[in-house]
Amino acid sequence: MQQPPLNKPHATGAKKVFRSFGYAFKGIGSAVASQLNIKVHLWVTLVTIVLGVTLGLSLNEWLWIGLCIALVLSGEMMNTAIELLTDLVSPEYNVKAGQVKDIAAGAVLILAIFAVVTGFVIFVPKILSLF
Repeated sequence: MQQPPLNKPHATGAKKVFRSFGYAFKGIGSAVASQLNIKVHLWVTLVTIVLGVTLGLSLNEWLWIGLCIALVLSGEMMNTAIELLTDLVSPEYNVKAGQVKDIAAGAVLILAIFAVVTGFVIFVPKILSLF
């Protein structure tokens, strides 16, 4: 069955914008429902927010934490999209398809390492100051 076109020609202005947001939220929901790694990142996000509120982060610290959360979740969703597209165009094993998936996963790993290091820089001194 063929999918309907994403941008229907009769949709204009605000209607088109709202439809685009609908597709975006549908994609987020699909990723959360189907990907364990995104669920893990969301739990870590929740723990991070609770810890940040408890420790009284500054505005600048919240901005760094927010950036890390956005980067990791966006990276994970892009990785998921790349994996799904790769599986679609290369259903049989293919060395290059495997490389594409590995590179996308590596990009998420780099973002996650950045987020962990940023978290340590922000949270460890605050936690140590409690003792």
